[in-house]
Amino acid sequence: MVEYPSVKRSRREVLQSLAGGLGVAALGSLLGRSAPAAASAGEALPWKTIAPRAKRVIYMFMAGGTSQVDLFDPKPVLKERHGQLCPDEFFERDKLAFIKDRPALLGSPYGFEQCGQSGRWVSELLPEFKGIVDDVTIVKSMQGGHFNHAQAQLLLLTGSTRYGRPSTGAWLSYGLGSETDELPCFVVMNTGAYLSAGVAAWGAGFLPSVHQAVEFRSRRDAVLYLTDPLGQSREETRDLVDTVNQMNRLRHAEVPDPEIETRIAQYEMAYRMQTSVPDVMDLRDEPERVHAMYGTMPGKVAFANNCLLARRLIERGVRFVQLFDNGWDHHANIFNMLPKKCSEVDRPAAALVRDLKERGLLDETLVIFATEFGRTPMAQIEDENGLKGAVGRDHDLSAFTVWLAGGGVKAGFELGRTDDIGYRAVEDPVQTHDLNATLLYLLGIDHEKLTYRFQGRDFRLTDVYGKVVHPIIA
Repeated sequence: MVEYPSVKRSRREVLQSLAGGLGVAALGSLLGRSAPAAASAGEALPWKTIAPRAKRVIYMFMAGGTSQVDLFDPKPVLKERHGQLCPDEFFERDKLAFIKDRPALLGSPYGFEQCGQSGRWVSELLPEFKGIVDDVTIVKSMQGGHFNHAQAQLLLLTGSTRYGRPSTGAWLSYGLGSETDELPCFVVMNTGAYLSAGVAAWGAGFLPSVHQAVEFRSRRDAVLYLTDPLGQSREETRDLVDTVNQMNRLRHAEVPDPEIETRIAQYEMAYRMQTSVPDVMDLRDEPERVHAMYGTMPGKVAFANNCLLARRLIERGVRFVQLFDNGWDHHANIFNMLPKKCSEVDRPAAALVRDLKERGLLDETLVIFATEFGRTPMAQIEDENGLKGAVGRDHDLSAFTVWLAGGGVKAGFELGRTDDIGYRAVEDPVQTHDLNATLLYLLGIDHEKLTYRFQGRDFRLTDVYGKVVHPIIA
């Protein structure tokens, strides 16, 4: 029997030699960040035909439906007619979620004040927002397409009322790619109980799952399962990641499945995030002045913490940060619950705009404050005490308000008008697809050209609708 000299080789060396002909370096470079498909192949991006105004987005979403007539759209006629039965022309059972019998009109008990050099009307519930009205565009004539929460949220955030479509952040990840190797392209943070649409609101749908958002938590482990097990060193983790990824590359050479590429990218990103995430999530290095401006509470779950974290994330190259705040669905007891929600959100949202502006980041960062629909100017009565009891407002898809700042939108501008009671948009209506078309435009994307073929059809964020709202663009 012929004896051969033994050669001791590590597991890593064996796998590397097996994968030598696979173009490992090229694949690793490609998957280090979520690059657009065309760009990764060295081609021009067919949807980037517009000079971009913004590079990144912070999208604040108030889930449940904010009341436009209590916050942004004062209606003296509504206040004068408070308690009167709703006129025939405004009572449409098929457009209301819960009100079935003719309701009474419900005027807002809150005072409004003209603010800033632009003279925009703002509710007393938003004292901090009053200080940034000259930096924002307010759109009072938004219209939704569905009166159920989940479907309305999906329509605004994915372009369809059906589950399974890519979310806005996933489309941007696919269309523009990431600016950083150390953090995800698309990050989501939540406050409040739950989101009706669930994780589909930030999902990748039929896009490669590398474009899926990563959900960050503002306390304990920011990302679940990111921490090494007790007793495992960084070197051991690196060896594990290398081994698993080499095996995945071998499999990818046999079966060129994009989900294997995603798996490789996720392992590499997770390893880098073990260092980058604790750094970005540690708010203790922020000056006390910044904490006071936002009203942050380090170590706790708070919308204020998430707003400050959003600024830190975009500073480090994250493309799209989405902040969900739940609890705005006030069918009852609105005049107790609404002030509470405003007190949690007003200060940090305004601080975020101020902070970005002070740091020179606002011009290249589009900030959006939105909701899925508005609330009715009619009362929804939950008990026998009538307007004196636990009164609320039903869903209103015919009119609601959003505001935008930075990223190429006009400052101190207002678009649209609603009727005398704030129920319907009657001037310059803006549909949800129009808002999405404008968002993409500001990022240099033609919304009609950013498509992905799935099941024999080209899909896009704006479906077959949408027009850019040019009046709000600077």
